[in-house]
Amino acid sequence: MVSQFVSTHRVNLLGNVDFDFPAGTHAIGRLDKDSEGLLILTTNQKVTRLLFLGDIPHNRTYLVQVNNLLSTENLLQLQTGITIRIKGGTDYTTPPCNIKIVENPEIIYNTATELKEYGPHTWLLITLTEGKFHQVRKMMKAVRHRCKRLIRVSIENLTLGNLPPGGVREIEEGEFFKQLNISEHG
Repeated sequence: MVSQFVSTHRVNLLGNVDFDFPAGTHAIGRLDKDSEGLLILTTNQKVTRLLFLGDIPHNRTYLVQVNNLLSTENLLQLQTGITIRIKGGTDYTTPPCNIKIVENPEIIYNTATELKEYGPHTWLLITLTEGKFHQVRKMMKAVRHRCKRLIRVSIENLTLGNLPPGGVREIEEGEFFKQLNISEHG
């Protein structure tokens, strides 16, 4: 599904989810069509600015399955910063981030959706404080691995938990701001 309500293309949209969204609902921190996981939907126009455009960085954590076994050297490269090509063809070196190999991904993402195993692979838990366009996929490509599955499991303290694909969980606004570590008055 695409992280939007309207498109000129014939794609599965958020409006197809079985939920009566209030007028003005929009996605924050969108996911590309090949990614899955936590997507924030809100009617509050300030949330994007507070969460992703402010001076304070906010954590985004992804459970990522890559092809083949990731070497210790590649893991270190990813942890300490790696050069990727970003929008406009510019080279960009990612800042250090928290990346670790995960032996039991089902502990992190435990829903009815099975975590399929596709040949030799590695599961990673990656926490970033920024999100350049397709950054995780580009980081993996830079160390010659391909993302087979990319699942956003949290933004700050707001977690996907056991929410199934296409599921919606409403959160009271005060709790929402608290879990995201942002101020309603920012």
